[in-house]
Amino acid sequence: MTKTAIITGITGQDGGYLAKMLLEKGYKVIGAYRRGATDTFGKLKEHGIFNQIEMVEFELLEFTNICRAITKYKPDEFYNLAAQSFVGLSFEEPIYTTQVDGIGVLYILEALRQFSPETRFYQASTSEMFGFAQEVPQRETTPFYPRSPYGIAKLMAHWMTTNYRESFNLYTCSGILFNHESPFRGREFVTRKITSHFAHLFLGQIDEPCELGNLNAKRDWGFAGDYVELMWEMLQQKKGDTYVISTGKTYSIREFIFEVGKTCGWDIEFKGESEHEIGVDKKSGRILVRVNPKLYRPAEVEQLLGDSSKAKEKLGWTPKVKFAELCKMMIDADIVRAEQGVL
Repeated sequence: MTKTAIITGITGQDGGYLAKMLLEKGYKVIGAYRRGATDTFGKLKEHGIFNQIEMVEFELLEFTNICRAITKYKPDEFYNLAAQSFVGLSFEEPIYTTQVDGIGVLYILEALRQFSPETRFYQASTSEMFGFAQEVPQRETTPFYPRSPYGIAKLMAHWMTTNYRESFNLYTCSGILFNHESPFRGREFVTRKITSHFAHLFLGQIDEPCELGNLNAKRDWGFAGDYVELMWEMLQQKKGDTYVISTGKTYSIREFIFEVGKTCGWDIEFKGESEHEIGVDKKSGRILVRVNPKLYRPAEVEQLLGDSSKAKEKLGWTPKVKFAELCKMMIDADIVRAEQGVL
């Protein structure tokens, strides 16, 4: 019997990888998307799967719309990947971020409880909930200390997901995923901002250095294509639960820049301090990176490092793509896009 899965955030990085994987497993995939004035299906088309997905308009802030979709499809699995997911923007739009990332998840959970209680639900939680980390590395039992409206809103959704599992016996899972990147990451995120800008610099299409904020921030970076496999695995277990998914290794933004630069043939060294720091190619002397203090966040998360021992034991988790491979994969893809004029 064919299983049906609804994926919110279908047009995003994780949505595309997850949809492709589920289609390969024989699922009927319902793509829940927010209607807009522009075509947002580019990632799905690049994956070559857009025509295999049944798309449905879905608004996280409209409860009746959510109820109608769940009543119509009564999916076997529901993956909530939709969010206002840009941490920096959440400081400028804290109310909207809280409504979408917090209240919107409550709407979904309540609709499932009323109209499709047999559906298995996955919530995309985030390592940003740990924020000012209370221990290193962070695991499922680590106390939360979010440092942004985004992290706070996600924490509300995380606890709602747990509460609906414990109070109403729904099958719900939270995946506390640490940073996971890919060539399909949005360009507003620092990793794609770097690789897309470097692609243009490499091809000589622009001369201006890439402006960035805090280069000292360290993250546990993995490959999104690996991480979506664990989303599915979580919903195949006997009981719903919470899992940290990470690589267990941390790298700074400065290290990410250096690794991406290697693929471009640059040996980048950093000069200066704080807001006066620049990244320069040793051979040519070309300035490739410049710190702009305007890009600092009001409250910075300096380091996140995950412990996925539980996922390794119960889900068989082993990350496949290494950090250097990820960096090369992203810059290679953006160079091709820049050459084709689609970046």
